[in-house]
Amino acid sequence: MAQRKRQLVADELSEAALQLLALKGFDGVTIDEIAAAAGVSKRTFFRYFASKEDVVVQHLADMGTGMRTELAARPVEERPSVALRHAVWASMTACADHSDHAERALNVVRLILRTPALRARFLERQAQWRDDLAVELARRLGLDADTDLYPQLAAGMALTAFDSVLRRWSGSDGAEDPAELTDRAFAVITPALDAVE
Repeated sequence: MAQRKRQLVADELSEAALQLLALKGFDGVTIDEIAAAAGVSKRTFFRYFASKEDVVVQHLADMGTGMRTELAARPVEERPSVALRHAVWASMTACADHSDHAERALNVVRLILRTPALRARFLERQAQWRDDLAVELARRLGLDADTDLYPQLAAGMALTAFDSVLRRWSGSDGAEDPAELTDRAFAVITPALDAVE
């Protein structure tokens, strides 16, 4: 029950922030305004989020967890390129599939890509995702995530593909198909991903 309430408050803060940011832009909105719009105190805001950047980036934060979960669920004998493509594609699909959710995700992605402070925070999140994917890749392939180069490089390539797809998808105002973009991006990096020894 407490966890559900926490999630509801976090969602309310996120929703309030996104609505205000859409109206006034990132620099035009204060934490006080976000808290007031959500009907909570500034102190409550800081129980849930460390900064204004976090309240926006949090909207896409679960994508990294979803990628690692999807990668872990793939058959072990599957080529790394196929497993990673599925992991990235699953996250993109979750982001862009449902019309209401897709429109909101598109607005969040645009905001993140156009706001340097948000872009920096999103790249910090992606660095953690890379480490998580590298650990999972190392486990799947029987490699050492700390000493073998492949897991970090492969995870980095997959996330570069993910980032490129996000940029193209948002740049097309959601018109381009994320699944097709993901396939095209992975076609470029597949030879390197499958060159693991």
